[in-house]
Amino acid sequence: MTSQSDRTTSQTASAASAVSAASAVNAANTPSASPSPSPTPDQIRRAPKVLLHDHLDGGLRPGTIVDLARETGYSQLPETDADKLGAWFRDAADSGSLERYLETFAHTCAVMQTRDALVRVAAECAEDLAEDGVVYAEVRYAPEQHLEAGLTLEEVVEAVNDGFREGERRARENGHRIRVGALLTAMRHAARSLEIAELANRYRDLGVVGFDIAGAEAGFPPTRHLDAFEYLKRENNHFTIHAGEAFGLPSIWQALQWCGADRLGHGVRIIDDIQVQDDGTVKLGRLASYVRDKRIPLELCPSSNLQTGAAASYAEHPIGLLRRLHFRATVNTDNRLMSGTGMSREFEHLVDAFGYTLDDLQWFSVNAMKSAFIPFDERLAMINDVIKPGYAELKSEWLFRQTASTSGSVGDEG
Repeated sequence: MTSQSDRTTSQTASAASAVSAASAVNAANTPSASPSPSPTPDQIRRAPKVLLHDHLDGGLRPGTIVDLARETGYSQLPETDADKLGAWFRDAADSGSLERYLETFAHTCAVMQTRDALVRVAAECAEDLAEDGVVYAEVRYAPEQHLEAGLTLEEVVEAVNDGFREGERRARENGHRIRVGALLTAMRHAARSLEIAELANRYRDLGVVGFDIAGAEAGFPPTRHLDAFEYLKRENNHFTIHAGEAFGLPSIWQALQWCGADRLGHGVRIIDDIQVQDDGTVKLGRLASYVRDKRIPLELCPSSNLQTGAAASYAEHPIGLLRRLHFRATVNTDNRLMSGTGMSREFEHLVDAFGYTLDDLQWFSVNAMKSAFIPFDERLAMINDVIKPGYAELKSEWLFRQTASTSGSVGDEG
């Protein structure tokens, strides 16, 4: 349930504002002509990708949920066949029923209450992301939601960290490389944010890279947790805040100007402060200008945003305009199980909607790596030694295919 409450207010967002913003984005999203071809699904899968916004309890394998429910005696699953259960999760998330959506996280968290379960889920998370071409990921979860079977907060963190390390090891054995850092999330409707922030600081050199708050934005502003954010700033630690998914600009403004967030979890509603004129010119409001000028990262999650009503379609998603305007936009999955998605699939949707090339996908990936919560020299090494060479190799494949085709044509003519 780490992210489930984000949706509790999504349907109360202004419909008029959403329609107006979507129309404006659609009018401005015509991609520019590019000599490079669209990448193939296989190239997208092999491209080195960076993920900053992914919830551990939103990405379980359906088969794992079935196994863990059987092992722990949990009997409330709507389906016990893995394929049917996976379909149920996706249908529930797409149903438009808030109750059914919230129920999905009740099931995943219910089977994540023991050390063995947490290790398994975290290890499989790392494996799945690596298989999908993700080379660096920050995966978030709320330790306070995994205490029902008697684990302490520290035991939860250590179990998840051990799982990530095991998953990284298995990925290497399968020919993939990935590095996973944990973000500890506090629930904004609860009162444990300072405690979780202190926990994140204690484990900052042991696999935890930062802090987050999640939950319903309306009625639970980030300023309720100022003591946690002030503590993290004093400790020179990093944090992101779920803001601007459902509630809009006030949530973004508070997260930045009151709390000092390093990144915005979602932040998609920044589009409400951008006006596209009839002639195609764009005017940024004061907040949008600040976000762009300060290079504040936006953890955008296209498929999830469609489910929550923040965008009507991929083609109308604000990411198209935000990319054109050179905001620090990143692409993320949010909840892979509920959205039936992964990083490759998110990129495929954007390629289809906006005609993006490998250069665009590299731009998003470099943006994300620049915005990660690990030291600068390590971020730079990932960009220069992993991401850029990986995309260069993919681009060279296209070049050699074109060369071979051209050579054959010249030979025939000769």
